[in-house]
Amino acid sequence: MTARALLIVGAAALLMAAGPALADAAKTAAPAPSKAVDLAKFYSGKWIEIGRHPMSITDGCVAGATEYKAVSATRIEVLDTCHSGTPTGKLKDIGGPATILDPGTNAKLHVSYRFMGLFPVNRDFWVLDHADDYTWFISSDPSFQNLWIYTRDPHVDPATLQELIGKAKAMGYDVSKLEFPAQP
Repeated sequence: MTARALLIVGAAALLMAAGPALADAAKTAAPAPSKAVDLAKFYSGKWIEIGRHPMSITDGCVAGATEYKAVSATRIEVLDTCHSGTPTGKLKDIGGPATILDPGTNAKLHVSYRFMGLFPVNRDFWVLDHADDYTWFISSDPSFQNLWIYTRDPHVDPATLQELIGKAKAMGYDVSKLEFPAQP
């Protein structure tokens, strides 16, 4: 076999071996947010975490919530809370300043959490879809790794929850990984 033939056979073998990895690489970015977010309606008050993909940082956390407070057109204060083990368990929280990365659309947020009040932990979140009346939203990180479903009410009727899960599935997320922490 000539050197050229060996090179072609070797390249073909590499492509066949890399095929599954290349297919997975296509899903390394979250879908673009579907619509603009009204700064005043969205970034105010408490949102309840109804569903999420598991993460080590949320192990044992239930009754999770995120509170937003708009400071300016591009600055938001964020406070994430949950309870350990049960909805009446010890309160855990982490918060920090956030910057809107897409002013005008307001659907992409960069948060600089302060772990133990000192150490910065940076995260980006995208609001992928939300209700027109701001009663629910679906968010992700830009890497397509994590998924959250939030509502204003901790007690979501089963039909609405199934609708939200269906929306996340239609965006390409593996909804079989979702967990639904206990609510008060």
